[in-house]
Amino acid sequence: MTTTPTSDETPSAFTDEQYGAQRAEAAVWAGASVLITDRRGRVLVESVGYRDTRLLPGGAVDKGESPAHAAARELYEELGVTMSVDRGLAVDWVSTAGANASPTLRFPGEVLHVFDGGTWGDEQIAAIRPREGEIEAVEFVEPARLPELMSPDNARRALSALRARINAAGPALLEDGLPIAPTVLDRAGVLRTARARHHLPFHAGPAPEQLSVVQVWGWLLGPDGRVLVLLEPDTGAALLPGGTPELPDRTDPLVTLSREVHEEAAAEFGEPLFLGHLCDPDKPYARLRYAAPLTRLGPPSADPATGRTHIRVLATPEQALELFDWGPPAADQLSAVHQARARLGIPRAARQPLTELPNATELTTS
Repeated sequence: MTTTPTSDETPSAFTDEQYGAQRAEAAVWAGASVLITDRRGRVLVESVGYRDTRLLPGGAVDKGESPAHAAARELYEELGVTMSVDRGLAVDWVSTAGANASPTLRFPGEVLHVFDGGTWGDEQIAAIRPREGEIEAVEFVEPARLPELMSPDNARRALSALRARINAAGPALLEDGLPIAPTVLDRAGVLRTARARHHLPFHAGPAPEQLSVVQVWGWLLGPDGRVLVLLEPDTGAALLPGGTPELPDRTDPLVTLSREVHEEAAAEFGEPLFLGHLCDPDKPYARLRYAAPLTRLGPPSADPATGRTHIRVLATPEQALELFDWGPPAADQLSAVHQARARLGIPRAARQPLTELPNATELTTS
């Protein structure tokens, strides 16, 4: 007769059979899913016949199978896509309470791995072949829609994984979909509201005189090549410093930019470079874009226009664009930013975790 060791016994006192029996009693499920986005940053979700909520591609890890192999297998079985997955975004401990599973399921808890499926272009998307009888539809959706389309636990996990991908700090450790060490993106709730959407063409030249300037924004570059991004404290929405011209600005866009940067971010900048403008073909408006070296951040203060104190972070220009939905024209604007950065003698920033700037800071280039 084999006896199961008690919890106060040390493992060194166990036989292999006893130790194996104890670990088997603590066994949990294992699962794997894959987070895939399109070039606009929308997330791929599946509609399946056996659930009324959407899912990321994925499923159970089979006996003797690794989570990465399971993720690749599920992509092939569900979408007809052959690819390896070798980058983790999150590992989630899913408790019995967090899963809200039926008692008849006898759910013991699960360790669920979320892998990065990358950003898919039109050719990859066109190659999707949903599995008949299981996958009823596949669509790419705005991240902010995930809570309405997915179950609460799946939505939390997907958004946490997406924030971890943007933040570039390595895989996030989650408990019931929430990070145990939240980043600034998690604390601000970034992506829980719809991203700013402006699919407007970007023009490198000056705006035509007949267009009214309705917005002036700045790409303010720190000494390491990252840019200042503001996060709304109540919605998590992201924006670049800048705003709308006012009468005291005397139609001078640089006066508008300086005033708005001071009011929104308590920031100052050096000699700016004009990048270009965006225009709406259906409206006589222009939105101007500048780049400038960020020289100083004062103590954070409330924006007099909104009463809110923005969360200030440094992000690479590429990370900043992931917080917006600017469509294909964003590539032209990004190229102009990097050309200006080079002219300003500022290095290109390596992808790295976003840095929150809560205090007054002097920024100088060496």
